[in-house]
Amino acid sequence: MKQSESVKERLERLELPFNAYGVDPYGVSKWHLRVIFEAMSFFYRSYFRVRCHGIEHIPARGRAMVVGNHSGGVAVDGAMVVTSCFLEMAPPRLAQGMAEKFIAATPVASTWASRCGQFPGLPELAARLLEEDRLLMIFPEGARGTAKLYPQRYDLVDFGTGFMRLALKTRTPIIPFGFLGGGAAIPTVANLYGLGKVLGMPYVPVTPYVLPLPLPVPLEIHYGEPMVFEGTGNEEDTVIQGYVEQVKERIAGIIEQRRHERWEGR
Repeated sequence: MKQSESVKERLERLELPFNAYGVDPYGVSKWHLRVIFEAMSFFYRSYFRVRCHGIEHIPARGRAMVVGNHSGGVAVDGAMVVTSCFLEMAPPRLAQGMAEKFIAATPVASTWASRCGQFPGLPELAARLLEEDRLLMIFPEGARGTAKLYPQRYDLVDFGTGFMRLALKTRTPIIPFGFLGGGAAIPTVANLYGLGKVLGMPYVPVTPYVLPLPLPVPLEIHYGEPMVFEGTGNEEDTVIQGYVEQVKERIAGIIEQRRHERWEGR
């Protein structure tokens, strides 16, 4: 993104079918996007000083799925990935993700999530978006990924397989990415599952300074080359699992390579 180019100008270049009121068929609102991206631009550029590599691997148009690791006790990674696609791509693209169930159950949060293109994890909706050549953001680790403690920040937990069946069914390329720094931004030392249940959340992360507020540490996003798999989505579980492991290994490789470069660069 050119530093002189405003969020408003990039919104005008966003290739979504907005109507006269600035709303697309799925309820995505240009006004809400502007408010969110004005805020996220500050965090992306100034607070976290995000370094983004390989953005050219994401197609400028057409269906695609960016798939990566969860990192950090709250959704800092998702917010920065979405922001990278908006700020770094030409033309800008809106990456749409699957919001956690507790967000969908929270009145104000659910409204803002949907107005900004983040929707409940419904496979049929995800398939429809891909058929309409949208860009989806997937974290196959789910909430288990954000629950990782600081010592495990570079590890990957088990991946779900639904994203692979979806990619096969819709003939969608997968762009793997590694997100680094989230575990340092929110250094989780414990998760309070009981309190989370009371609050309607999977858990409440605890940091050395108690609250899970992100620290201003540098973050990095590394997008890899697209991966394309052949199939219909109806393959045996063993076949699907094999494909998923290939994606997981690619993401793990990106993280391993970049974490060493990150350490050596200090």
